[in-house]
Amino acid sequence: MLAAKIRFWILGSASTTATLYRLLADLVVLLHFAFAMFAVLGGLLALRCRRILWIHLLAAVWAALVEFFGWLCPLTPFENWLRVKAGETAYSSDFIARYLLPVLYPEGLTRELQLALGIFVIVVNLAIYGWVFRFWTRTKNN
Repeated sequence: MLAAKIRFWILGSASTTATLYRLLADLVVLLHFAFAMFAVLGGLLALRCRRILWIHLLAAVWAALVEFFGWLCPLTPFENWLRVKAGETAYSSDFIARYLLPVLYPEGLTRELQLALGIFVIVVNLAIYGWVFRFWTRTKNN
């Protein structure tokens, strides 16, 4: 499959542009998923690098605000635009569409579930930062 995609890029075809848009849309989904995981669990990176703390706090606050206010993350319309440019109307049944998209865009997403997700982000991060600060305090005192 990868060889076929490379062949399309080298030789060119009518579907080359569509393939490129599809790959870019998949990349946006991966980026979106990575950001969501960073927003929820990125506080653990503060154990290795304290400078990441402020970047992570901004990401966690953004993720919680998106859920609390029902906003649409800018990555979502960008991904949809790329899919339309690729000639797609719905997600194909590849790995990304099958396993990652349902995590980012769960079926039956209600307002109550969005609020619960926002609270989840905050609670998980409070627990992580409580643990991180205790770790820092212990290592500072030793």
